[in-house]
Amino acid sequence: MLFAALTMLISSNLLFAQTKENDIPVNQLPETVKVVLDNYIEILNNPTLDNCAINFLTIAGGSLVNDDASALAQSIKDMSLKKDFNDIKFYKQPVEITRVNKTYSNGLGYGVAATKGYVYKIWIQKKDPSQGMPAPVSILLPDEGQYVKTPKVVGIGSF
Repeated sequence: MLFAALTMLISSNLLFAQTKENDIPVNQLPETVKVVLDNYIEILNNPTLDNCAINFLTIAGGSLVNDDASALAQSIKDMSLKKDFNDIKFYKQPVEITRVNKTYSNGLGYGVAATKGYVYKIWIQKKDPSQGMPAPVSILLPDEGQYVKTPKVVGIGSF
C-alpha cells in the first residue's frame, strides 16, 4: 500500500510539474515581453478591479479575450484576474524574476485573437519567500505576420 502511494505521488509530480527542459536564463527574456510583464503588475495595482479589467484588456490575449479581442473572456475578470488583483500585494515590486520557461505555441485564442509564437512563462518572487513559491505569468510573443502584433498576457491567476 505504501509503495503504491509513493509511486502515485512521484508519478503525479512528474506529470504535473513544469519541466525545466525549456528554461532560459532570466537575462534572455526579450525586453518587449518584460515591458508587458511590468505593465501587468502596474495594472494589478489599480485601485479597483473594474479599472484593472479595463486596463488589462489592452495587454490580454489568447483565451483570456473573446474572438475579436474586444472584451475579456467571460470568467476572467471575476476569477483569474481577481485572484491576481487581490494577491499582487504578496509579490516583490519591482518584480524579481526567478525563472523563465520558453515554449512555442501553434495557436492560442480564437478568431482573430488566435496567435502563434513563443510563450514565456515567467515566475515572480514573493516578498517573503518563506510564504510560498514564486508564481507564473505567461506572455506570448507573436510571430511576424500575425493579426496580433505585440506581446500579450495569455496566462494569469497563479498569484
